Amino acid sequence: MTAPAPHAPHAVFAHRDYLRFQLARFLSTVGTQVASVAVGWQVYDLTHRKLDLGYVGLAQFAPAVGLSLVTGAVADRFDRKRVVALCHLVIALCFVALFAIARSRPATAHPIYAVLVAFGTARAFLGPSNQAMLPSLVPPELFGTAMAWGASIWQVAAVSGPALGGVLWGPLREGVFALAALCSLASMGLIVALRPRPSPPGTPRRISWDDLLVGVRYVWHTRLVLSTVTLDLFAVLFGGAVALLPVFARDILHTDAWGMGMLRSAPAVGAAAMALWLAYHPLGRHAGRTMLLCVALFGAATVVFGLSQNFALSLVALVVTGAVDMVSVVVRQHAVQLATPDAMRGRVSAVNLVFVSTSNELGEFESGLTAEWFGPVRAVVGGGLATIAVVALWAWRFPVLRKLDSLHDLRHDGGGDA
Repeated sequence: MTAPAPHAPHAVFAHRDYLRFQLARFLSTVGTQVASVAVGWQVYDLTHRKLDLGYVGLAQFAPAVGLSLVTGAVADRFDRKRVVALCHLVIALCFVALFAIARSRPATAHPIYAVLVAFGTARAFLGPSNQAMLPSLVPPELFGTAMAWGASIWQVAAVSGPALGGVLWGPLREGVFALAALCSLASMGLIVALRPRPSPPGTPRRISWDDLLVGVRYVWHTRLVLSTVTLDLFAVLFGGAVALLPVFARDILHTDAWGMGMLRSAPAVGAAAMALWLAYHPLGRHAGRTMLLCVALFGAATVVFGLSQNFALSLVALVVTGAVDMVSVVVRQHAVQLATPDAMRGRVSAVNLVFVSTSNELGEFESGLTAEWFGPVRAVVGGGLATIAVVALWAWRFPVLRKLDSLHDLRHDGGGDA
């Protein structure tokens, strides 16, 4: 059989550790998404309060921010493979706890929030080590393709997970959490089997305060990295509508748990399609302008979703948000991963994940809070318009992002500090 060409889009699949790593991410994401749909539906069933859906995100967000400096340092000072495997085990135990809570038919959502804090803590340690380990599994020249395929695989999981959660919540109820736990345990087994390239020797185990702040300083002084992560932060913080999907599904679009699963999967459908396209057609010239345009389209599609009362139109709008957001993710990941030395990649990834968690989990809290104040439609439409305004501000404030041409340049100069 003829070996794949070194730069062919499918060349990364010749690396078995890369396949194991992506399968672990796939299973972990499916389990997490299945459980996420179940948690959102269960909490709204218990309380019927929009604000409580925001607390679901806040419970997961707080550990990510509070531990961000430590989690990045751990990723750079300890065996990343062991850290990732241990995190998958803790996440599996969290799903077991949610299984037990669901069987007990709780009167309040407080026990669920407590488990979500533990879940968020495990994810806070998982993220930096997981991201920092990827470059050690494939040759540098294949990293862009590996990331595009990885994003596509992840999005397939993000599509199937919510749909599966919506379908299974009715007949299985608490059994959904048992399925999620099995997925996490399988992910742990796959991670244990990895043999990544070792990091440069001689890295000390003792962690100083200066070590903890390295990632923050790097992001702050590298203007391109700062602009990409903050643009993504405010776009999803204001424009995200995921937390309110149970409200839109039940009260506006008049559908059931299966319909909510479809809505939850729709952004991932668009993202998976875009990631697959980018694997074969990588971003060429004008990458920065393309990112700004796509974030503006994200805001516009969010406005359409907020105004829609038609289930099909709402699905299409969410598909568009996922597709254009994937372009933003690719540019941001290139800036964070390729322009960062391996010795500090875990700490820089931790800072990046704080921005991601802020946009996602804190964004869920913001959505619940504004929906409680202004109503769900005004909250989503206003958030989409705010996203468009952020794009205009960032295009003016960060010329280095507007002028970014080829992503391949990031391997050489880190995007510049101008």
